[in-house]
Amino acid sequence: MLIAGTDFWIAFAVTAIWIGSILLFRPAPQTAAPQVDGMQLTRDGMRELIEHSGMPLLLLDDSRIVIANAEAREVLGKHILGQDARVAFRHPAAVDLLGRREGGSVTVQGLTGPRSSWQMTRQPIDGRYWLVELINRTAEADISRAHTDFVANASHELRTPLASIIGYVETLAEEGDKADPQMAARFLDTVLREAKRLQSLVSDLMSLSRVEAEKHDQPRETVELGALVERAARDGAGPERIERLVIARDSAPITVRGDSEQLEQVVRNLVDNAFKYGDPKQSVEVGLARGERDMAAIEVRDHGEGIAAEHLPHLTRRFYRTDPGRSRAAGGTGLGLAIVKHIVERHRGRLDIASRQGEGTTVTVRLPIVVADAESLS
Repeated sequence: MLIAGTDFWIAFAVTAIWIGSILLFRPAPQTAAPQVDGMQLTRDGMRELIEHSGMPLLLLDDSRIVIANAEAREVLGKHILGQDARVAFRHPAAVDLLGRREGGSVTVQGLTGPRSSWQMTRQPIDGRYWLVELINRTAEADISRAHTDFVANASHELRTPLASIIGYVETLAEEGDKADPQMAARFLDTVLREAKRLQSLVSDLMSLSRVEAEKHDQPRETVELGALVERAARDGAGPERIERLVIARDSAPITVRGDSEQLEQVVRNLVDNAFKYGDPKQSVEVGLARGERDMAAIEVRDHGEGIAAEHLPHLTRRFYRTDPGRSRAAGGTGLGLAIVKHIVERHRGRLDIASRQGEGTTVTVRLPIVVADAESLS
């Protein structure tokens, strides 16, 4: 501007304005964005995502446990965080799975208890992180084992009378007209007895199957227990034992929600058992009363030899017998108390068995009284 002949002061003013504009409008330096580990964000998101899952889930960094949700901490313990997964599981099948390059699934037995069964699945997320999923298969294993035991026991129980029937019939067929009449009559009596035992066993198996199928379906109809208990007790005793039956019940009506046929079956089975295993010279006592907490109490008591304490917890198991020989001789199938237990459970009741050796056994069934009945008597 000076070369072009512009006045000095004008040139100075223009230059000052230009320099000031540069200083005034210069953009402020940008603050550097904070550097955040992307995997850390992924871990936090994963933790929130799986924390409340209904099954145990773990995130592994190679083999180290970096995340374990609430279910996993409940099953394996809070101490597993930060541990090597092979140390946390300490099971050959689990360690083998954790050592594989690819994912997979194995069954781990005894992870949380001697009879527990878990399905363990390990899947890669990327080249470094792995997701481990645990599914509890214990209930399924228990059901499968129970079914297997039941089929084996039922087959054995059915095979015994069938073998006896076939053996005696074959002998009679071989002897033909030459068979001694007394021997033939004795063999036929045995065949008839074993056939009736087989019939009872099949009937009880069908009854148990039916009761188990309805176990979770609570009855809705109302039943007055007084007449029902008295009628079923007399049926259970039969004409040949009715003189030894003693029935004591409240005069006031006691009403429950129930299946009348099944409740009669409960009383019949208990009374029949009391006569079979009680003292043949003593009475069997059947009582019905209003118990505590609006519960009806049906009590069946015998005065037999009693049952040893170690047998009491197992009496309601299918085919369980304290004395197999005596039970079979008495015509027992080993299913009576199992049927009673399932019927009582269906009616939301409780079964108690008390026994002392040398004094006898008392079986008590408690059933909830319907609210309307309880209120009308209060």
